[in-house]
Amino acid sequence: MRKRFEQQLEIGTIPIWEVKINFKKRDSVSPFLAALQKIYLTPEYNNRIFCILEEWLVKGKSKTGRPGMDLWQIFVLAQFRLCLNISYDDLHDLANNHHNLRQILGIEKGFGFVRHEIGYQNIIDNVGLLNDQMVKELNSVIVEFGHNVFKKKAMEALRLKTDSFVVESNVHFPTDYNLLWDCARKCLDTVSFFLEKYPEIAGWRKINNWYSEAKSMMRSLGKASVGGKDKEKRVKKAAETYLQKTQALVQKIEQSQKELPLIDNSDLVQQLSLERFLELLKKHVDLVNRRLIKGEIIPQQEKMFSIFEQYTEWVTKGKLHPNVELGKKVISTD
Repeated sequence: MRKRFEQQLEIGTIPIWEVKINFKKRDSVSPFLAALQKIYLTPEYNNRIFCILEEWLVKGKSKTGRPGMDLWQIFVLAQFRLCLNISYDDLHDLANNHHNLRQILGIEKGFGFVRHEIGYQNIIDNVGLLNDQMVKELNSVIVEFGHNVFKKKAMEALRLKTDSFVVESNVHFPTDYNLLWDCARKCLDTVSFFLEKYPEIAGWRKINNWYSEAKSMMRSLGKASVGGKDKEKRVKKAAETYLQKTQALVQKIEQSQKELPLIDNSDLVQQLSLERFLELLKKHVDLVNRRLIKGEIIPQQEKMFSIFEQYTEWVTKGKLHPNVELGKKVISTD
């Protein structure tokens, strides 16, 4: 035998409509509790939700027998588990220890009164009664409730405020000239793969020199960019030397591409990898040339912040620390 919900206003019990929720906390629980409280206090939606629960859980059942968990308590616990995406263990802990949740459930009493505990198996047996179809019907009512509550005008579009956070990428601090080195390094790594597998390939006897010279020139450009006397001249000179080397590398790789064997699948994978990194190498040669030699301001949409995790964004959120975050901005639904 189940009832909708009849809160017994005993001494020490706080009525649901008098529950005070702390909105200063930046968590996902407080706003959710406030929404449940508003649903409970709105007869139209309160009744529709109880009708759905009665249709699925009470209809055809005997009206006598031992009282089961109230429909309101089942609804609140089920919404907590589904909407907050928590386990039954976490739900059991909240149901017995979260002060505001217990007040919304109508079971919390003040100090000195007998405390009502909800058993773990009791939660599983009752919350587990909700099936997919029932949840869809309940959600349609809840969504309608949200639209009608938050919209100020009937024809006005619903607008919600969300927060975001940055999932940081595992990248070094990006500059176009050190990304140019990354591209050159990966191209040379691919060529090294073919040289180890096919030692007869000619023309790459000094591949180690390509590594060391390109890296040395990248570092020289970085040191020149720090500051000091005649900074612009030193940067431009270091950039010209660096670009000459990388442009020569582009030409050498393009000449050698046709001679690289393509015998098995691993060769094909490396060929495709070489093509990808070669295109990125050309792109960053162009970016460094335009910015440091021609003095152009590179548009944000043309910049890259990682050649390995290319989804990486440069995120400035106006915070003191960190003032810049490198990663992907994700919307928080809390």
